Amino acid sequence: MTSRGPLGTSIGLSLKAQSFTESVIREMTRLNLALHGPEKAVNFAQGFPDFDPDIRIIDAAANALRAGFNQYATTWGAPQLRNAVARKQSAAWGRTVDPDREVTVSCGATEAMIAAMLAAVDPGDEVIVFEPFYENYGPDCVISGAVPRYVALRPPDWSFDADELRAAFNDKTRAIVINTPHNPTGKVYSLSELDLIAGLCIEHDAIAITDEIYEHLVYRGRHISIATLPGMAERTITISGASKTYSVTGWRIGWVIAPPALTAGIRKVHDFLTVGAAHPLQVAIAQALELPPSFYVELLGDYQERRDAIVGGLQECGFEVSAPDGAYYVMAGIDAFGAADDISFARRLIEEAAVATVPASSFYHDPALGRRHIRFSFPKKIETIDRGLAALRPLRS
Repeated sequence: MTSRGPLGTSIGLSLKAQSFTESVIREMTRLNLALHGPEKAVNFAQGFPDFDPDIRIIDAAANALRAGFNQYATTWGAPQLRNAVARKQSAAWGRTVDPDREVTVSCGATEAMIAAMLAAVDPGDEVIVFEPFYENYGPDCVISGAVPRYVALRPPDWSFDADELRAAFNDKTRAIVINTPHNPTGKVYSLSELDLIAGLCIEHDAIAITDEIYEHLVYRGRHISIATLPGMAERTITISGASKTYSVTGWRIGWVIAPPALTAGIRKVHDFLTVGAAHPLQVAIAQALELPPSFYVELLGDYQERRDAIVGGLQECGFEVSAPDGAYYVMAGIDAFGAADDISFARRLIEEAAVATVPASSFYHDPALGRRHIRFSFPKKIETIDRGLAALRPLRS
């Protein structure tokens, strides 16, 4: 009998579950709260706001609850939300998106990604992943049975080598995961980069699975969906959601846009993963998607102010950091502090400053590649950012 557990019994974890760890991001949050409590702890680890959503979104949720949207929605999404997503993306992409055949509502972008992989990738297929990567992508490959092939994004501008990417594609390549704007670096993929990726996908008959959850947070450059490039609409799974744009990370409302054949598979997987997302919150987000352009202008302005505050403050503290082009994260170099590695340094920040960050090694398949950086998240009130920076300044001495 094969040993599964530490005691040599048959009762224990599966090989899949043993092959990845719990979320380091959420672990850092827990450690800081346990040591310092919510009043003192500053959370630059986990990417959620410490401020309220727009009151119009809260009111929409309350109205939906009172209006009776409290039972199951259609498994693949309430029609109000699918129609709203389709209208928004049709306008953005300049082509018609069919809400009935191309849009699936999920329990956040996180569920959308694993549903997409399980629907599109067979065990043994290769999936190309840029690293550093959002920490879910590795376990998603494991759960779906895919073999990940990693391509490096290198600081300071987090660019990739075109020849390295070409070499990663082969006859086993089924998909490539693209996250733009990018977590954890804030990279915004350029048109030339996406053109290269699109050409390789077409050449090798591969699918692009693109996570665009930060699509409205671009400070420099512009957001481009690879689904809009020639030949890519029929081979792209586009993922987004409400969490980041509308400051409702706890609502877990995401969506997938894919060609009908892929949508059919994604819907079947989604059905048996979660059945469906919360019905009243879907109805509320449908209304959020109808907010005027001024909402997005104000959103970006507020986040640019937060970005500039944390980048300037971290530079004053001695971190090696440059302003990200998108999303709401900063990768900060730690060489100036004489730290042995990112994990010990992140724990030191918790112990001495009550500031939670994320050791960058958790974003790499080889942890050694991330030992000299930590990630800061800045969807926080300016006063929270200022308080965290004030706690970090004494470390420089």
